[in-house]
Amino acid sequence: MAKIKIGVIGAGAAGYFAAIHASSSNSEVTILEKTSKSLAKVKISGGGRCNVTHAAFEISKLAKNYPRGEKFLKKVFRHFAVSDTVEWFESRGVSLKTEADGRMFPTTDDSQNIIDALEKEASEKGVKLVFKFPVQQVKRVAKGFEVHGKDHSFVFDRIIVCTGGSPKIDGFNFLKSLVTNIINPIPSLFTFNTPTEPIRRFMGLSVPDAHIRLEGTKLAYRGPLLITHWGLSGPAVLKLSAFGADWLHAQQYVANAHIRWQADWTEDFLATQMGQFQQNHPKKRISGNPLFGIPARLWEHLVDKSEISEELLWQNLPKKNFHKLLQNLFCYIVHIEGKTTFKDEFVTAGGVDLAEVDPDTMMSRTCPNLFFAGEVLNIDGITGGFNFQAAWSTGYLAGKSALSI
Repeated sequence: MAKIKIGVIGAGAAGYFAAIHASSSNSEVTILEKTSKSLAKVKISGGGRCNVTHAAFEISKLAKNYPRGEKFLKKVFRHFAVSDTVEWFESRGVSLKTEADGRMFPTTDDSQNIIDALEKEASEKGVKLVFKFPVQQVKRVAKGFEVHGKDHSFVFDRIIVCTGGSPKIDGFNFLKSLVTNIINPIPSLFTFNTPTEPIRRFMGLSVPDAHIRLEGTKLAYRGPLLITHWGLSGPAVLKLSAFGADWLHAQQYVANAHIRWQADWTEDFLATQMGQFQQNHPKKRISGNPLFGIPARLWEHLVDKSEISEELLWQNLPKKNFHKLLQNLFCYIVHIEGKTTFKDEFVTAGGVDLAEVDPDTMMSRTCPNLFFAGEVLNIDGITGGFNFQAAWSTGYLAGKSALSI
């Protein structure tokens, strides 16, 4: 009996996982990769440590970390979730650890361990790799699919598309004859540029648990916030950019952000604490005595922005300036003009419309034997290991389904 020929397009995390799980004594699996290397994103993830997944073991909680794809992934995760990822890697000699924020990494803090495990498994299962093969066109033919490159083509019975996200819709052109609807790709996971804001002078300064909201919306997130030479970064900003990707794109990345420097603060708490300090330490300088654990440089900036002179004492603070300082602590307004994305770790919203894909098999609803996995789909997660978990889960399901259907 002839083996089922399965083609996997893309040698990233989803592609490798799909290829591994599509491999058996009854199949012949080939990965086609447009570049000269595989698993490039795995290599650089998490600063070279590889944020494999996140310790969100409950499916309902895990799925909430995907601005696009939450409902779809709830069904996918029933087949392969975080506990399955942990078991898969640990059973292959890669133990994982959980950090305080829930992110999971190899205990070695080395992404090469993840790469080695995937490459070893693929090799042992007989997966073939073809590099420098940018796919130009995929045609449906009587025997399955013809996958055309520049100089030659392959014929497969089934194909799994794992090409990742693309910054432009042109990156999906090879699928046009097979897929009805591609959602226009836009950036997700980016930092905010604030070119006109004096706060950029404090690059490198961070606060551990800020709250940031986009003005005129309910879009908000809390977490570590970092000031950079171009603007605002850190997990709080990256997560907000993911959930606000569509809105920010529509605003052409021009908006105001409201920052509360400590997420749990209330205005009443701040007013009471400031009033008590003013009463207890009337002769202390405001500028030189930071409150609430605010870094000294940031405190001095907030005082200056509140039109309080450097030498002014608490006992001489006018009410209007008291309230300005209160507002700059509770609702510091920053004007955003543009974004900065990280090219090597680029994440997009958009891709193959999830309405076209069966979440229990990852197969196209309109084109039998065509499967999808990873960021080529209109799925994206916030920072913290969620995009990799979606890659492992969709790759697993696509590979298993391609083998068995």
